[in-house]
Amino acid sequence: MFAVDEASRSLGIELLQAGDGRAVAAMRVTSAMVNGHDIAHGGYVFLLADTSFACACNSHGPVTVAAGAEITFVAAARLGDYLVATAQERTRYGRNGIYDVTVHREDAAGRAVIAEFRGRSRVIDKEV
Repeated sequence: MFAVDEASRSLGIELLQAGDGRAVAAMRVTSAMVNGHDIAHGGYVFLLADTSFACACNSHGPVTVAAGAEITFVAAARLGDYLVATAQERTRYGRNGIYDVTVHREDAAGRAVIAEFRGRSRVIDKEV
């Protein structure tokens, strides 16, 4: 799925790992992603989290889509920041699932949480 995800790949998002209801994706904040407040636009942070979520919920095999998602921005990301989104399955029930994603900044000082995302997934009828 990620190999043909032009939206995510065109932003430089890398899939670092995926499998068994978990995924890790990362990207560097570029000048095109910075808004008028000189911070990363929240839409790009959401997209990174959503990409990690998508890879985690599709790791089981059947085609799975987002049924909904929400994000809480905890801190600002800035130009040049290296962001990592780690998605983890919380539960699956029937054709539904719940996944939590933490987006953090990695730098020489360590890790700082940027956002917390919760996604709800739905398996659709067609197979991969």
